[in-house]
Amino acid sequence: MHKNNSPASTINIPQEAFDWYDEYAHGDIDRRTFLKRLGTLGIAGLTLSSISGVLLPDYALAEQVSFNDPDIKASYLAFASPEGHKTGRGYFVVPTGVGAETPAPAVLVAHENRGLNPYIEDVARRLAKAGFVAFAPDALYPLGGYPGNDDEGRAMQKTLERNKIEADFAAAAKMLTTHALTTDKLGMVGFCFGGYLTNQLSAMLPDTIDAAAPYYGTPPKLDIANIKAPLQLHFAGLDKRVNNYWPSYEAALKTAKTEYTAHVYPDVNHGFHNDSTARYHEGSAELAWQRTLAFFNQHLNQSGG
Repeated sequence: MHKNNSPASTINIPQEAFDWYDEYAHGDIDRRTFLKRLGTLGIAGLTLSSISGVLLPDYALAEQVSFNDPDIKASYLAFASPEGHKTGRGYFVVPTGVGAETPAPAVLVAHENRGLNPYIEDVARRLAKAGFVAFAPDALYPLGGYPGNDDEGRAMQKTLERNKIEADFAAAAKMLTTHALTTDKLGMVGFCFGGYLTNQLSAMLPDTIDAAAPYYGTPPKLDIANIKAPLQLHFAGLDKRVNNYWPSYEAALKTAKTEYTAHVYPDVNHGFHNDSTARYHEGSAELAWQRTLAFFNQHLNQSGG
């Protein structure tokens, strides 16, 4: 169990602030507008900087599994991406004991719209701790990699062509299925933009993705009927922007007879799994993660364990 020591636990943040942050984080408003709106809240005893400081990520909080954990081995791995940016790079985490004679199923991890930040690296370590070979590519690698802060990372990712990012992640998926340390089973999990990527790659690579768990992701741009993998979808109850897409997406999944399970977590915000921000909700995040691990164990382990 992970405890978030964010000051958010002692501050009553109005829902408007979370909604504005979501608009800001997804490029609908700029930072100046976001901060200006926060200034209108008039929360007693709080300065503008303290309010924004609570809402913006603090990655010192985002380590549930240390990179020094003896149960895993973490490194960075480059891969070829001929249809994308030619070469990609990501965070590669392997459980101790996995080898060419004892391979493990793999899970591809897709980050949000700001590059491979410390929270996503920790998600990869959590997967490896649970027995999966985890790989988290950095879409920003062609531009030098995640820059160390989300604002700059978000601006950088906006400059990249989405189809090339998708091609890079598709190349990473194919690399994982042929890696010496992995079985032929591949799962994918992603958050926010990475949730969209998880949906998109499920339709793009129906013979490669064996199980997909998108968190608050929008539907794929490709034909939903292409999807063969079972889906486990996670939604935040207060996330109007993403949830507006779900009724039509669900109808298409039903028409296509796609195997899926959708979980909606009430009274939590988009990004509730990210334990570096005030949007984090420990109970919902833990429940969603345990469901995700059980889902991958069911569909990726030959024993069904």
